[in-house]
Amino acid sequence: MVHEPRVHNLTPARDMPKLTALNLPGSPDFVHALQSVWERGDAVFPLDRRLPVAAQRSMLQGFGVATVISEDGETALSDGEPIEPGDALVIATSGSSGPPKAAVLTHAAVEASARATSERLQVTDNDHWLACLPLAHVGGLSVITRSLITGTTLTVIDGFDTDVVSASEATLVSLVSTALQRIDPSLFRAIVLGGARPPADRPPHCIATYGLTETGSGVVYNGKPLNSVEIEIRDGEVHVRGPMLLRCYRDGTSPLTSDGWLPTGDLGFLRDDGSLHVEGRRGDVINTGGEKVWPDDVERQLIQHPDIHDVAVTGLPDNEWGQIVAAFVVSARPNLSLDEIREHCRAQLPGYALPKQLELVEAIPRTALGKVRRSELTV
Repeated sequence: MVHEPRVHNLTPARDMPKLTALNLPGSPDFVHALQSVWERGDAVFPLDRRLPVAAQRSMLQGFGVATVISEDGETALSDGEPIEPGDALVIATSGSSGPPKAAVLTHAAVEASARATSERLQVTDNDHWLACLPLAHVGGLSVITRSLITGTTLTVIDGFDTDVVSASEATLVSLVSTALQRIDPSLFRAIVLGGARPPADRPPHCIATYGLTETGSGVVYNGKPLNSVEIEIRDGEVHVRGPMLLRCYRDGTSPLTSDGWLPTGDLGFLRDDGSLHVEGRRGDVINTGGEKVWPDDVERQLIQHPDIHDVAVTGLPDNEWGQIVAAFVVSARPNLSLDEIREHCRAQLPGYALPKQLELVEAIPRTALGKVRRSELTV
């Protein structure tokens, strides 16, 4: 499982490079395949193996993939759509707020991300990365790419497994909050947390990150931007600029402004010490009776209830209030009541932010990295 990275050539080797999908489990074979594709001058699209076959085929076609490498070898699909020289990765966005897009990251952007994150984490030759998040997402794949760029020892496993992760000799790992709760955090020198909101009581060496697929992984660590990363708040929206940003989307469109800033779609503000506080997606804010409520604030209180195992909050249409705050709750108690959860939150939240509807559900729809798919919260 341990892979010692070899030096690879970041310069494209031929004209008209193509896009190759990797349909492989997390393993050294995945790493070797990625390196081989890069060495011949092509770009890599990590295919999400958990998707239904029809969804996989749709992505392969829609993203202009030319060949697919699987455990059976390499298969040509068509000529595909060419990439630009210097393109390294095409990664599907999480799709938490709509259909996934395909972000194109160059070799220069991948290297900039690897260097900036490694500098902030003070990575040395003695460190050892563990990759255990889904490789189809930038949070998992970036562990591999930063290890290749910096020459750090790397172990890759096919998804999170509590026993395997706990027995690892790695010093560095990237996790989501649900996985963090299943291990002893002291096993690692540093833990990078992405995806859904981090736990409030996380140990000091567990670093809460902020970033998007479009930013090539996390660009803000514990509220502070990495070196070479700029943050601005424009009309309440977080804007990011830095050398690790995407070149464009696969369809040729670009979310960047003319001067290179990425409007993230997240609303937030800068504290007095310059650290970033992200309130949530612009489209997630609930407007109830003219008052704005952020789902994260309500979820943070509800999850502290001893009988609530998981929760998601969204706004549902209402004739009187415009929207009402609705809580979707996973609980072993079938008699958990709306009055009880409202009372639980009353000391910390204003009255207009208290849930007006409770839905007991078996599971919360989430992305692979733990982000709530709010568009799927319906009654």
